[in-house]
Amino acid sequence: MKIKNKTLLITGGTGSFGNAVLQRFLHTDHFSEIRIFSRDEKKQDDMRTALKNSKLKFYIGDVRNYDSIERATRGVDYIFHAAALKQVPSCEFFPLEATRTNVFGTQNVIDAAAFNKVKKVICLSTDKAAYPINAMGISKALMEKVAVAASRNNPETTVCLTRYGNVMASRGSVIPLFLKQIQEGNPITITDPSMTRFLMSLEEAVELVLFAFEHGNAGDLFVNKAPAGTIGDLAQALKELCKADNDINIIGTRHGEKLYETLCTREEMLKAEDMGEFYRIPADNRDLNYAQYFSEGEEAAFEIEDYNSHNTEQENVEGMKRLLSNLPLIKKQVFGEDVSQYPN
Repeated sequence: MKIKNKTLLITGGTGSFGNAVLQRFLHTDHFSEIRIFSRDEKKQDDMRTALKNSKLKFYIGDVRNYDSIERATRGVDYIFHAAALKQVPSCEFFPLEATRTNVFGTQNVIDAAAFNKVKKVICLSTDKAAYPINAMGISKALMEKVAVAASRNNPETTVCLTRYGNVMASRGSVIPLFLKQIQEGNPITITDPSMTRFLMSLEEAVELVLFAFEHGNAGDLFVNKAPAGTIGDLAQALKELCKADNDINIIGTRHGEKLYETLCTREEMLKAEDMGEFYRIPADNRDLNYAQYFSEGEEAAFEIEDYNSHNTEQENVEGMKRLLSNLPLIKKQVFGEDVSQYPN
């Protein structure tokens, strides 16, 4: 990265993603100031106490509140927008809350960035936004539309997006749940053992955002290529790493869950640019003159598949064990290694 001594703002910055970004940048000269914006004063205080770094500045606020995010963006050069409601069951029962944070909150971030002439905003999305069937995915899909629409009208602020799959061992994900059940001697609860999910590390999620940061044009959506595997194999891999013999209970699919996740829809794959480890999907720049698009079709659409966790590279149990062994959570709780939550 060629930037130096800039100011970065991370919304939702006390979460897993914010901590990973700090590990990357806290001791470099890319950013002279990193602002952490979130609602959680306890996590902010934990981070402040653990890191004791003058480069960090903490802002209590909520992306739902324009005034609080506007104040936090003053003098900022770049924004990583990670604040969101992400848990599928919670959003399913409270869809309006998901909308307020994921959709209107994103619009507030972009409006504040444009008002304060921020150079670039990277909005973080999820595979659940592609062909969404649950409230979380629907709210994130609309967030993407909001960001792309805003990218057309902000000449001084570049707005682009990343979309990635399940981040292994992130807060609220299945790996910490399975590990807890194993350690407590309880049965492992699996919704559907044949269900597949993409397998990404937090570091890979950060790499995707940094790639968008360096290469993103207005309205671009970046997706990383990732392997996938079944939930049944994931549970077996964890059992073998822990040398455990817990029973497995099949409990059935939860509210709003898919059999597999899609990272790029078929329609997006039609225009996707293969960039090696990533796909770049440029913004749909059609205007309101729709007539020409009704009279002309896309013959190639029938020949292209979407990019999903069923048709990507599949990891078996041994492959999953290798991936899991590199996770800080597994290193700490299974192998007993000294892994700090915060960078040194």
